[in-house]
Amino acid sequence: MTPVRLRALEILLEEHAAMGAYDVLARLNCEGLGSKPPLAYRALGFWVDQGFVHRIERLNAFIACAYPQDAHNLVFMICRCCGTVAEAQAQSGKFVQSAAQTGFQIEQTVIEPEGLCPSCQPQVQP
Repeated sequence: MTPVRLRALEILLEEHAAMGAYDVLARLNCEGLGSKPPLAYRALGFWVDQGFVHRIERLNAFIACAYPQDAHNLVFMICRCCGTVAEAQAQSGKFVQSAAQTGFQIEQTVIEPEGLCPSCQPQVQP
């Protein structure tokens, strides 16, 4: 365990939000841990590989896993107004059934719907 890896995970846990690698890098740099982009990407990649962090493709960002103890399929609900991300476990039964019909074996499902969080719903009129 390197200090950079540990601090990268701590930063995501402290923020409780999705963060870009450059946001994490800025924090690492302010703390004297380094300023080169590969530093942050390697640290975040390590935690993704370990299952403690997820990469949200739609946002090109990373977030600490809400369920690190469980193997699970993911749903990241992304608020289009404030950018909040909520993680939930996906019910992948229909995906598995559809895949079986084509002979495809699903190993992981990640869904990234966009909408409005409870805080932003009253603020935004349809």
